[in-house]
Amino acid sequence: MSEHVIETPKLHVIPTSDGGSFPVRRVYCIGRNFAAHAVEMGHDPDREPPFFFQKNPNNLDASGEFPYPPHTSDVHHEVELLVGLKSGGTNIALSDALKHVWGYGVSLDMTRRDLQGEMKKMGRPWEIGKAFERSGPVGPLLPVSDVGHPDQGRIALTVNGDLRQEGDLNQMIWKVPEMISYLSEYFELSAGDVIMAGTPSGVNAVEAGDTMEASIESVGVLTVKVV
Repeated sequence: MSEHVIETPKLHVIPTSDGGSFPVRRVYCIGRNFAAHAVEMGHDPDREPPFFFQKNPNNLDASGEFPYPPHTSDVHHEVELLVGLKSGGTNIALSDALKHVWGYGVSLDMTRRDLQGEMKKMGRPWEIGKAFERSGPVGPLLPVSDVGHPDQGRIALTVNGDLRQEGDLNQMIWKVPEMISYLSEYFELSAGDVIMAGTPSGVNAVEAGDTMEASIESVGVLTVKVV
């Protein structure tokens, strides 16, 4: 007889470029990490302390399809660099931060913007706008041994072939080592944690039938159909 009183929840994984799988423990998402996106969202682009929200591991989805979610009429795309950790700890020194990275991928932080806006007005958490089912389309993770630590390069997103978002990884206000070090001051990071590293300006709505193509130079291309 199992010691568990319910069926063990399924371990959630995302694919890796070598055909393996990366088990996900936690998902940290940084907000307003590109100055132009901070401006378009109505905020000062000056370097303020970073802030994070979370998605759930099973929100990450590698199927290539994004089901249009319920209770919304304004779903936005946000293309982001995904960082996967192979180890962690607390109070990680900035100089040691990249030693904890397993690899990188392309991801989308899909957002029910209307619901997020309602939560902002009431000073409530954002999960209803950010952490819904399949809200994190992802491509395969590439190991550091293949891709290095990308800190510059074009990041972009098209919808039905039309360019919506475009920027460069070097425009991130908080760089990957800084995010890891900062998070480790407040949380104990661990293997399986992933960080979604922020989006450039140009976020906008999608509709059923749209095809999104997210790309990050040297990391890859992720194509997702809105269904």
